[in-house]
Amino acid sequence: MDCSFVIPAYNEESFLPHTIKDLKSAITRSGVFKDWEIIVVDNNSNDRTVEVGLELGAIVVQEPIRQIARARNTGAARARGEMIIFLDADTAVEPETLRQAREALFSGQAYGGGALIKFDHHQNRFFLGMVIPAFWNWISKTFRFAAGSFIFCTKKDFISTGGFPQTMYAGEELGFIRRLKKINRKSKGRFLILTNPPVVTSSRKLSWHSKWQMSFYLLLLIIFPFSVRFRKLCGFWYERPQS
Repeated sequence: MDCSFVIPAYNEESFLPHTIKDLKSAITRSGVFKDWEIIVVDNNSNDRTVEVGLELGAIVVQEPIRQIARARNTGAARARGEMIIFLDADTAVEPETLRQAREALFSGQAYGGGALIKFDHHQNRFFLGMVIPAFWNWISKTFRFAAGSFIFCTKKDFISTGGFPQTMYAGEELGFIRRLKKINRKSKGRFLILTNPPVVTSSRKLSWHSKWQMSFYLLLLIIFPFSVRFRKLCGFWYERPQS
């Protein structure tokens, strides 16, 4: 199989239909994958995430322990594709991004990579909705790190890395990328950040959390980066408003 798309999902019955439909359209329009699969990893949802995934033709697997790293690893373990693309359940990707990722990986130009990100809305928050994403994109291009919303690599390399570190409840994509770079340190390829077009991800967390809550999480990461190893200190990634 050419490619497996792995989507971790917790209570994503609202976003998941748009994500899967947009992804299928992008795959078709890209014209670069002949044989592919979409794997939705249900991370202990209590809504219709499972039903939605099945209705839209995805393979749905279960990961009962709610942790993003575990969900991604569970999906990758099920993947049959030579290439794996990790995509968040609230992220849209363009056909050109898929074409560039596949070409870079199989030409040897890259052993993996990611893409710049763009929020769907800035939620009228200049600093958090515009400055922070722009700053992250600068970090991404400069130091060749990718957000978890879009990461690609080969299945073989994923296995060699041991997957996303399950000691981390947030930022696990950075730990995974470090592992990927380490096993490919002698490679002629590189970890490639695709710049145009960016992937578009939801800014919903800006509406879920107050500016003071988000400022607290940012400050906590700066002062105490090991906070990502504690579930209770990673509320930004796990807490949601009650529906």
